[in-house]
Amino acid sequence: MLWLTGGPGCSCLYGVTNEIGPFAIDFLNSNGSLPSLMLREHAWTKVANIIFLDQPVGTGFSYATTLEASYSNDTYATELDYEFLKKWLINHPKYINNPLYIGGDSYSGTTVPLIVNNVYRGNQAGFKPLLNIKGYVLGNPRTDVFGDANERVPYAHRMGLLSDRLYHSAKVNCHGNYVNVNPENVLCLNDLERINQCLDKIDEYMIIEPSCNSVRRTKEDILSSAIPFSGESPTNFLQSVVAPVEKIMCRGDALVHLHTWANNKSVQQALDIRKETKEEWTRCNKTIESGGHAPDRTTSYVCNVKSVVGYHQDFTHKKCRTLIYSGDHGMIFPHTSTEKWIEFLEVPFLSDWRPWFAQGQIAGYTMTYGHGDYELTYATVKGAGHTAPEFKPEECFAMITRWFDKSSL
Repeated sequence: MLWLTGGPGCSCLYGVTNEIGPFAIDFLNSNGSLPSLMLREHAWTKVANIIFLDQPVGTGFSYATTLEASYSNDTYATELDYEFLKKWLINHPKYINNPLYIGGDSYSGTTVPLIVNNVYRGNQAGFKPLLNIKGYVLGNPRTDVFGDANERVPYAHRMGLLSDRLYHSAKVNCHGNYVNVNPENVLCLNDLERINQCLDKIDEYMIIEPSCNSVRRTKEDILSSAIPFSGESPTNFLQSVVAPVEKIMCRGDALVHLHTWANNKSVQQALDIRKETKEEWTRCNKTIESGGHAPDRTTSYVCNVKSVVGYHQDFTHKKCRTLIYSGDHGMIFPHTSTEKWIEFLEVPFLSDWRPWFAQGQIAGYTMTYGHGDYELTYATVKGAGHTAPEFKPEECFAMITRWFDKSSL
């Protein structure tokens, strides 16, 4: 499986260490020193060979040798991804006949379908090597710019963040369109301002965890912290309820540990990073992620694809297996938006909405759609945020294992 991370411009090293990779940063025992690695019990690499690819150029440790090569967009970047995949398989021929899946989360909801489409078109055109593509996997995917953004208001209401009165007022005054608002529609603008006041301090990546944007902590404070989240440590969950800690532990603090580890010279030497190619590893290249500017003040990356629903619709006519999963507590690309565009595909459902289980507990809810050689499995991950495996590793490992085994969730 080829795995991409979102952004655009965010490094897959975070996916390796914090989501689905074979090891994690042991930040609980770092004590301010260089963090060490530990094996991840629920690594997806136990059920698949995974290539973690930093893209577009400039992401992670990747770099360009010319100014022209630093410019990219969704279309061009994913063409390069397809070329990379072919060349990698040529150089590693023992994998060339293996079943191939393309996967990713967040902004990769846009780039993964483009790569999948490139592979299908390349195979049809007879480009060598032919790739044995079987399907794709997406988590909380960015799929349609308008639909994903517009659904955040109904989602916030469903999650109890907006009152019935405020939501229904906005729905009527804004005519169900909360994104492209007529500047003369004062009633709608007033409602949206009140909605913004309700949601402004909510972490849209995980609505029930602390919003840490306003929490100022030094790097030294974070590196010396050893406060785990439930699910990331064998610490008894009840202990954290009975004797809550005084400090706020922000999930993003783990980034400081990863940043310290990835920028250590001995680590970079072990990873065979070419010297003097990147001044600093960062999780996300802000110039790419924000559509920022290159040194000559031109835009370095253009998010030129606004919707990939049409690609998903085309895939329904292919021999293709698809897994779409959504953490139900992530608001940035809410699960309700994903459910809407899946229904838009008008693929008959094979199994209706039902719970799925892990360790005897409800882990989420699932539906299966399909016809002919096409099958789509959709699953929510109960209690998970935007990057579901980061929040619910055991449940997501059970999900991906069963799906690869072609078993019912």
